[in-house]
Amino acid sequence: MGKQMTEMLKGTLEGIVLAILSVRSAYGYEITAWLRERGFADIAEGTIYALLVRIEKKDLVDVEKIPSEKGPPRKVYSLNAQGREYLDEFWSTWRFLAERLEQLHEGGK
Repeated sequence: MGKQMTEMLKGTLEGIVLAILSVRSAYGYEITAWLRERGFADIAEGTIYALLVRIEKKDLVDVEKIPSEKGPPRKVYSLNAQGREYLDEFWSTWRFLAERLEQLHEGGK
């Protein structure tokens, strides 16, 4: 992944993870695997775990500890009402920016 892609991804990854959690509950490795399957091959698990800590501190997700066959319990994340509001704002911002960028790309039409 190029540097420009990495920088753009940093600014949107939180919204991407919240969008994933809006569809289904998941734990960190599941989220990382889902992203990798969809072409985000260079995303490190550590990046996702750090992001999950941040969104948990922001109270955007609910966390449930589920026993694991291997090792400590897994933290399963699900989007809560505050997280849904935050995600709605993310999509509104995304649409606004995408429209403006498309206008610029088309020569300011």
